[in-house]
Amino acid sequence: MLSSTLRRLPGQARLLSRTAVIHADPWPLPHTPEHLASTASQSDNPPLPPLPRPNETVSTMRARLVYQSRKRGTLESDLILSTFAREHLPGMSEAELREYDKLLDEADWDIYYWATEERTPPERWAGSAVLEKLKIHARNEGKVVRRMPALP
Repeated sequence: MLSSTLRRLPGQARLLSRTAVIHADPWPLPHTPEHLASTASQSDNPPLPPLPRPNETVSTMRARLVYQSRKRGTLESDLILSTFAREHLPGMSEAELREYDKLLDEADWDIYYWATEERTPPERWAGSAVLEKLKIHARNEGKVVRRMPALP
């Protein structure tokens, strides 16, 4: 029975595995067309409303944002956002911190592809100064080798 599946016509190439033909890669690499298509968020779904945090101090908010930047769920987003937080959060104003907090409510792959300029951000992020800083950070024009920062 098995030999009948391996029969081929003369001059025809033999497949070593049919797995590639049957199954697409379940984990395509970032920046590939397959990954861009599989991570597209639906534009008609508004983001979830953020949790209310009454009486949160600026120092508490800053500490929370450092943690949320590091623990995203995808290594790519973790690396970009955690190094961005380490470099930029200490000097951000309260208004910038609140804007960054809203940005972190977006989906990981959306933030990643907006930061790497693979996708155009939606209108609500069109004039965001924080997103522009993140784009500059993601370009890494200084070619700095980045590693996950240690938690304090």
